[in-house]
Amino acid sequence: MGAGEREEYNLAQSSQATGGLSSIPALLQRNATQFADKTAYREKEFGIWQTWTWAEAEKEIEALALGLINLGVNEGDFIAIIGRNRPYFYWSMVAAQSVGAVPVPVYQDSAAEEMGYVLGHCGARFVIAEDQEQVDKVIDIQDQLHQFEHMIYLDQRGMRKYDHHTLHRFVDIQEQGRAAYYEWIEDLNARRAKLNYDSTCVMLYTSGTTGKPKGVVLSNRNIIESAKNSCEFDNLTQKEEILAYLPMAWVGDFIFSLGQAMWAGFCVNCPESPDTMMTDLREIGPTYYFAPPRVFETQLTSVMIRMEDAGRFKRRMFHYFMDHARKVGGKILDGKPVGFGDRLKYRLGDLMCYGPLKDTLGFGRVRVGYTAGEAIGPEIFDFYRSLGINLKQLYGQTEASVFITVQPDGEVRADTVGVPAPDVEIRIDDNGEIFYRSPGVFVEYFNNPDSTASTKDSEGWVATGDAGFFEEGTGHLRIIDRAKDVGKMADGSMFAPKYVENKLKFYPDILEAVLFGNGKDRCVAFINIDLTAVGNWAERNNIAYASYQELAGHPRVLDTIQEHVETVNKSVAADPMLSGCQIHRFLVLHKELDADDGEMTRTRKVRRVVVADKFNDLVEALYDGSETVSTVTEVTYEDGRKGAIKATLQLRDAKVFPTQSAKVAAE
Repeated sequence: MGAGEREEYNLAQSSQATGGLSSIPALLQRNATQFADKTAYREKEFGIWQTWTWAEAEKEIEALALGLINLGVNEGDFIAIIGRNRPYFYWSMVAAQSVGAVPVPVYQDSAAEEMGYVLGHCGARFVIAEDQEQVDKVIDIQDQLHQFEHMIYLDQRGMRKYDHHTLHRFVDIQEQGRAAYYEWIEDLNARRAKLNYDSTCVMLYTSGTTGKPKGVVLSNRNIIESAKNSCEFDNLTQKEEILAYLPMAWVGDFIFSLGQAMWAGFCVNCPESPDTMMTDLREIGPTYYFAPPRVFETQLTSVMIRMEDAGRFKRRMFHYFMDHARKVGGKILDGKPVGFGDRLKYRLGDLMCYGPLKDTLGFGRVRVGYTAGEAIGPEIFDFYRSLGINLKQLYGQTEASVFITVQPDGEVRADTVGVPAPDVEIRIDDNGEIFYRSPGVFVEYFNNPDSTASTKDSEGWVATGDAGFFEEGTGHLRIIDRAKDVGKMADGSMFAPKYVENKLKFYPDILEAVLFGNGKDRCVAFINIDLTAVGNWAERNNIAYASYQELAGHPRVLDTIQEHVETVNKSVAADPMLSGCQIHRFLVLHKELDADDGEMTRTRKVRRVVVADKFNDLVEALYDGSETVSTVTEVTYEDGRKGAIKATLQLRDAKVFPTQSAKVAAE
């Protein structure tokens, strides 16, 4: 069977498997009939949960779609969507798809310049924005956007005195759509009828860790097949509840809050604001939950801070039961044999400790939880599973419509990312790089054929840029690090920075860590403290401080960080393959790594090359034996202004531990 015949056969099989539902709008129509009275969306507004059933949501989306046609949206147009997680923006994406346009969600915390690149690159004629802040960003850059014509806004506060010739209220567009129902409904039906598996579903921009973000074109086939397979894998049904709080421009939120929600018909809950997210999470009690490692790290930090502030009895009880949970909690969750006495003690711990803690975190009803985006520290991962939370890891990419590997129930481990997801093929190249092929593989990088060709070959195999290997016997995939980040020390031993960085981030007072050492005879590290955790410690110990910089340079803080580094070194020394990655010297940075300063992506991934170049003087000081170093760093304030901060940093040596030669072990 040739490549063309195989593709045609797969398309026929896929269409049959999905019941002929070959677009997101088609799934919406099904849900509005099959789950008509079931709650589809909730949003907390002014402290009260507003709800929409599937039938009501379908009418809201239809009105918006008719309004977009009335406004002049053509098939193939790009519509940028900028805002936090709200039902209106999920409706906007489906409405855009319904009229044959392409939704392009944009990170709401992007600076105007970053937004300008995305809007200009895709040639967006229309923008749907949340509020005055987002509208102002677009207005600031509209002279650079030659295709831009109209903007629709949701929140009306502060917008009365703006020029409304090309600026429209969201509700007005819907009302115009309803008023023009008989004028445009046949056009809308005709446009929806044209949609098929090959139609573009969404365009999502990559985080741009190595250059300008690329527009990843994903088709209905990519999204629907990935949603269908993942829902079947974890038995997700219309009874699930999720909390949509992650950036809408990120593929994870798109697949969970739109793709899977449309396929399974479950309810999407939107928090009132980022500040109320934890309260809203507890109120909803989701059954299906997804978060990147940073969120789990932050929640664990919060727990540890509260325990430090608790009374002696409560603190001792917490540590007593948590020690037991770490021993047997994961085994009980996986259905493995555990003695009656240990089960009884765990049951008591659940009554006294684990249950209340899960309810406090909002995880009391979680049936399936996932983390992805970055590797999670094994200690953090095991902590949540020991509580009885079915937290699993998946490995994915925007270009894969998320799913490359998943962890089956009962086969969950901290050191692997599981087995190939349904319908996904994986192969490991000779140099250790991971390649995959699946129905979720992206169509192309928009207007970037060279990058498309270098990432995806003619047979559909995609280069991930990650290095890893399959374990013998289990078939589970282990990720070592980004292929470009994995290197060798001067003595030939492996350099894999992420492994050590994740161990450091287990400690509540360490927010971020960046390891250097490729080609060197030893490793050094930058560390960011967690201002919340360390600030709480300072207050409890009556230590006054005026800024992050002052607290980061406090001798007692440096002593504590040094203890953590040396503990991690001892742990790393036990792994012959990676023992060369022990940290010999470190410093605590005088500022937090920030996306506004270009040091991280909007999804909180460190841009290693940028950090190494920007702080090159600090790296050199760590290697030349200096005890202190003075530096000046440019920073970007919230309002976009530039400034500079000066600091003199203390550099510290850390104890390293003997181990067998990693080079010998590798051989």
